[in-house]
Amino acid sequence: MEPVRAKKHLGQHFLKDENIARKIVESITTPFEALLEIGPGTGVLTKYLIAQEAGNFIALDVDRESVQYLHAAWPEAVHRIKEGDFLKMDPDTIFSGNFSVIGNFPYNISSQIFFRVLEYRNRIPEVVGMIQKEVAERIAAPPGSKTYGILSVLLQAWYDIEYLFTVSEHVFVPPPRVKSAVIRLRRNKVMELGCDERLFFIVVKTAFNQRRKTLRNGLKSLQFNMDDRLEHLFTLRAEQLGVSDFVYITGRLEGSNPTSANS
Repeated sequence: MEPVRAKKHLGQHFLKDENIARKIVESITTPFEALLEIGPGTGVLTKYLIAQEAGNFIALDVDRESVQYLHAAWPEAVHRIKEGDFLKMDPDTIFSGNFSVIGNFPYNISSQIFFRVLEYRNRIPEVVGMIQKEVAERIAAPPGSKTYGILSVLLQAWYDIEYLFTVSEHVFVPPPRVKSAVIRLRRNKVMELGCDERLFFIVVKTAFNQRRKTLRNGLKSLQFNMDDRLEHLFTLRAEQLGVSDFVYITGRLEGSNPTSANS
């Protein structure tokens, strides 16, 4: 059977290097109750996951052609390969408890996938994903880096991030114009940030939308209960602040009623 053609509108590039595929699968290290593969494509990861007889494993692809291809290639595992959109699905329709995530994520929606992971952060203990190298560097970037941004702060609030390895563009069909990278997210021990999490998202996004300005100017649309620490933080730019700083700022937002000022 001919491999499924890449769907350009999904930003999908299919991995053809078996060594890289094995390396990605082996990067899942946390024992999991269930495992979800997002965007299996031609099944280069899927076949290793099926062979491992990984517990409650499901491969989910939004493209019907890919699902039909995988059903034909692995008829013994059709119950593990489903058509669906991770960005819209209710995990309860697939898993009853926690589930880890793995995949060669479509470039065009990789950030959306991570925002979706954040929605279910208390059910997703680990994520291993291959994404565009620049996005991987941004997610793993520490405060002070020029690539540090919204997704860096939000993911690092609840996950420990590891940039695992870089992947050449020449191991894909069709080859993308950029290099890729594999990253690993492991859920940290933070269950409560100590501030209103909805407001935390708003503060972080507002600050980085004006990242060239100091926070005093970038957050001027919001009202805060000022103190000495906040006065100092407001002289800095968003990229200079860590997660705990944003938690503190959120706690000083008028009407936030924080339970704690520290993460």
